[in-house]
Amino acid sequence: MLSIKVPLTVPKAAREAYKRNYSTITKDSGRLMLFAGDQKVEHLNSDFFGPGIHPDDRDPEHLFRIACNAQIGVFASQLGLVSRYGMDYPEVPYLIKLNSKTNLVKTADADPLSTQWLEMDQLVAFGEDSGLDILGVGYTIYLGSKIEAYMLREAAQLVLQAHRHGLVTVLWIYPRGAAIEDELDPHLIAGATGVASALGSDFVKVNYPHGTSPAELFREAVSSAGRTGVVCAGGSSTDPRAFLQRLYDQIHISGAAGNATGRNIHQKSLDEATRMCDAIYAITVEGNGVEEAMEIFH
Repeated sequence: MLSIKVPLTVPKAAREAYKRNYSTITKDSGRLMLFAGDQKVEHLNSDFFGPGIHPDDRDPEHLFRIACNAQIGVFASQLGLVSRYGMDYPEVPYLIKLNSKTNLVKTADADPLSTQWLEMDQLVAFGEDSGLDILGVGYTIYLGSKIEAYMLREAAQLVLQAHRHGLVTVLWIYPRGAAIEDELDPHLIAGATGVASALGSDFVKVNYPHGTSPAELFREAVSSAGRTGVVCAGGSSTDPRAFLQRLYDQIHISGAAGNATGRNIHQKSLDEATRMCDAIYAITVEGNGVEEAMEIFH
């Protein structure tokens, strides 16, 4: 049985709901397998149409078909998409991304800012009215942006409000802006996970650092986060074995608490995407090795 330390921001009346949501989102493992489906805004259509991307990915419903057919911890997307397709996929566990921005304005033109789209009471009401299994919320912070203070305050409020309703929180934190020289610097990424801990988030999603022996370097970020679980962004599509090996190293060498993967899953056909999800789940949640995961993928 998973031992869950409930944050003190969760009131007594919401503690059982929080425990249930945390246990469900991690499948009683304490590790998070998050299927990321928020890129329709973040990357526009570049992630869904083009060379090397299966035609299945052109239809937004592809994301929901994968989430329904595959083993996942939670499916993250914006409320609008969930409201349009959720009635046909009520069994999917959902995490609602509460802010998003496009990539049209480049960092060289302006420091990034992504503000909250919805109020927490609106999301809670939607969950009650729809009957969907809303387990948590997500929010992106661009640390180092000249407007970081605005996002930090919104994130702090979001974590507090989400916990009051027993919801699990995941913060996407990316160092980005004119002040940032190297977004993948291991020490800077460790700083980002420490910020997530100070904000009280349950999990933080960050990019994997570069450098010699990145799994060893990433230990700093995991240590800095303390009781906040660190999960790695999947990044652009890569060779499945290389991806699964990197995931295994992130968990077993770095001590990461899972992954948040989008393109390495949904850019494939439904069948292949489902098998990739199951392979990722096998490593993340079930504790299997790379060879066992590759057998599932094949």
